[in-house]
Amino acid sequence: MIELMLPPFVACMILVAIHSYLGLHVIAREVIFVDLSLAQMAALGTTTALLVGVSPESHTAQALALAFTIIGAGLFAATRSRGRGRVPQEAIIGIVYVVASAAALLIAAKSPRGEDVVKDILVGKLLWVTWPTIAKLAVAYLAIGVFLFLLRRRFETVSFEPKRADAEGWSIRWWDFWFYAAFGIVITFSVPIGGVLMVFSFLVVPAVTAFLFTRRPRLLTVISWATGAVASAVGLVLSYTYDLPTGPVIVCTFGVILLLAGAASRLVRAPEAAIEPAGGHAA
Repeated sequence: MIELMLPPFVACMILVAIHSYLGLHVIAREVIFVDLSLAQMAALGTTTALLVGVSPESHTAQALALAFTIIGAGLFAATRSRGRGRVPQEAIIGIVYVVASAAALLIAAKSPRGEDVVKDILVGKLLWVTWPTIAKLAVAYLAIGVFLFLLRRRFETVSFEPKRADAEGWSIRWWDFWFYAAFGIVITFSVPIGGVLMVFSFLVVPAVTAFLFTRRPRLLTVISWATGAVASAVGLVLSYTYDLPTGPVIVCTFGVILLLAGAASRLVRAPEAAIEPAGGHAA
């Protein structure tokens, strides 16, 4: 079991490390489905490569996937509005996702192996990940991690304190583009391994779980990482034990952990809610 599941587990830990952090920004920005939309743009690039006779595992296909995600990054940065615009950005994100999905399906219908490629994009190939692929993933994410760390003050201010960034005269759309571009690069590398569904779970569920308990940045990161690690480990064990598809099992495990976390957060807040009225009365 260890020999078979160790590479997928290490891959999951690498995915968790960066996706859980990016998820905190996504939740703060209230653009929950941006990951799905960028992932589908990457999928559109991959299927386009297939249409012109390029293998989906080739560097050319990966370059096309990255190009499409950068286009999506530019679109999302350009459509961000100050305050509440006439059209919520989440609507734009949803439209991009739907159109990219439909276009990918149309292209896949005219391509050899199209249906297989679409399925792989959806559920990934986590169980068959190799050590060379993991090494390439680690190097790419390390580079992105350094980029995000060096510019963390800018990105965190734009995500968590957009009014302050605006008041100081920052070009928010410019910083949005760089954030979404980095996000797009991460998606380009992670979707072929984990698939769209699991990548979305890695991004959103750990962050949502963390926000149930705290708003402190460092504690948010710790809880988010821990959630992703536990869900990955449990999902892999269940997948091996019951001979089930790895990606969907991990996604369902994330869902169960989120439900348990929601119940636990209510239990934690219940005593606080009971104490507050008494304290207020005494004052």
